[in-house]
Amino acid sequence: MKNILIPTDFSENSWNAIEYALRFFSKSSCNFYLLHVNTIVDAAGEEIPQKLSNGVTAEAIIKPSKKLLQETIKRINKSNLGGKHRFFTLTDNTYIINSIRKHVAEKCIDLIVMGTKGASDIEKLAIGSNTGDVITKVKCTTLIVPENAIFKVPKEIVFPTDFSIFYPTETLQPITDIIELHKSSISVLHVNKGTELSDDQHKNKEYLDDYFSNHEHSFHFLTNKHIEDAVQKFVDSQGISLIAMLAKNLNYFQKILFHPTVKELSYYKNIPFLVLH
Repeated sequence: MKNILIPTDFSENSWNAIEYALRFFSKSSCNFYLLHVNTIVDAAGEEIPQKLSNGVTAEAIIKPSKKLLQETIKRINKSNLGGKHRFFTLTDNTYIINSIRKHVAEKCIDLIVMGTKGASDIEKLAIGSNTGDVITKVKCTTLIVPENAIFKVPKEIVFPTDFSIFYPTETLQPITDIIELHKSSISVLHVNKGTELSDDQHKNKEYLDDYFSNHEHSFHFLTNKHIEDAVQKFVDSQGISLIAMLAKNLNYFQKILFHPTVKELSYYKNIPFLVLH
């Protein structure tokens, strides 16, 4: 039984992530942990834990969160998406990253699911700052659900890579689980500027070919100066419903998820990302 952690701020964006996760795992039995972290932001925009002062108790801060979490559980039950799942609520009064790290370890979390509103008006990033912190600072596979993502069975998965690093079996296992759960096919996408693969890149490609040998898979090679543009075109042409990436593959990871100019791109608004660690 998978253990899934979903941080929520009770926004409709967060609810979309919850609903997406429930539909995604509708055929499985899962333990869902809904987490709300009480934080405030200082004048510099930095997140700090809420401080207790003037006789304010931790319970006074957490109590409204507990009530809202229970209301979220009721909303899940009314939606008839609960299925075979079990639900648990968690509240913390600390830094969100510290809280998530703690629960990932204590609850043996297999997957974090987070919603994101897309481009920030301030930073013009493809994903929000909290989500960005989680996928870069917490070593746990994370499913990022964009604000406009509507659940669609992930029959077509794309895995952008430059074949520069070796992929351990345990790192790729979450993709295999999804392929087997939804009977998906996976397209391994390599985007370059016209250069040939090195010997090491060839070996890593051959390893992936062998790893996915029991599943429907294919390799695609595109020449483009801009990785994110190539991914957009591939997503559009192939009907991709999930993008899987390795966080350690910084060359691709940063350009696709943290590119500063996202006006021409739509995949970050509509297509979920599976970030592997």
